[in-house]
Amino acid sequence: MTTVSTTRVPGPTTRTTRPSPRKSKRRQVRERQWPAYVFLSPWMIGAVVLTLVPMAVSLYLSFTDYNLFDPPRWVGLRNYQEMLTEDPRYWRSVGTTMLYVVVAVPLKLGLALGVAMLLRNLGRGRGFYRSAFYAPSLLGAGMSIALVWKALFNDGGTVADVLDSVGIHTGGWVGDPHLAVYVIVLLTVWQFGAPMVIFLAGLQQISPDLYEAAALDGAGRWRQFVSITVPMLSPVVFFNLVLEVINSFQVFTPAFAISGGDGGPADSTMFYTLYLYERGFTASHMGYAAAMAWLLLIAIGAITLILFRTSRSWVFYADEEGR
Repeated sequence: MTTVSTTRVPGPTTRTTRPSPRKSKRRQVRERQWPAYVFLSPWMIGAVVLTLVPMAVSLYLSFTDYNLFDPPRWVGLRNYQEMLTEDPRYWRSVGTTMLYVVVAVPLKLGLALGVAMLLRNLGRGRGFYRSAFYAPSLLGAGMSIALVWKALFNDGGTVADVLDSVGIHTGGWVGDPHLAVYVIVLLTVWQFGAPMVIFLAGLQQISPDLYEAAALDGAGRWRQFVSITVPMLSPVVFFNLVLEVINSFQVFTPAFAISGGDGGPADSTMFYTLYLYERGFTASHMGYAAAMAWLLLIAIGAITLILFRTSRSWVFYADEEGR
């Protein structure tokens, strides 16, 4: 009997390759993230087209001589050199702006904090008074409000008449080189509603138990304010301070309206941004104006950095140790 043996020839084997867990996890993350990028794309496109590209063009123009009509001509650091060493009006605008910031910001924040403390202890009618004090901030420092303010402080205006009636003869503040800038300061201080609301929210977060314990220890109102209110409110003070300093360096509309656009009288209201506008759009020195804008950006960034660095010594955060 013959036995026939059959041998089975193995066929080609197929291997199933499984993606590594790391690659699979990355793919899942990308799949979850793409809807977010789709919804964020309008903002991202706007940020690039309306912010980053104009900033890059402005930086380039700051090194050129450009009058809005002819092609830009590269001049290197000439605009910066002229600004810092050959333009006395530039330094007057810097001095006027610094005076405004140093006077207006503390007055505005002090008034906002004082009114917020009064409203915190007010019972009936607190909502009405809070809305009334916030109303000037809603109106803003627009052209119409600035023109009304100019009429109040002009020669023969309401403020001059009231002061004359009590024996204080100052005349019109708008036409006085020593008083004109304080018209804009008062307009800014009058709009204390926004920081007031923020202060009021911060005051409401302070526990009344702290004041009760301090009162039992014999601490008076002033001691409670210095030892409890100020430290506990310091993060809110810092927040308002940074915002107000940044906004104050960029003031333009009140100075333009009250001075008639020329920074008068005697350049007493020639703020930095107003002089930038004059050089860029009135004198058609757009390259010079772009250089001014970049120096303003650097100055605001440096001052903000200083505020953040110095805040470590006076800003108290209750939820962090060592602060």
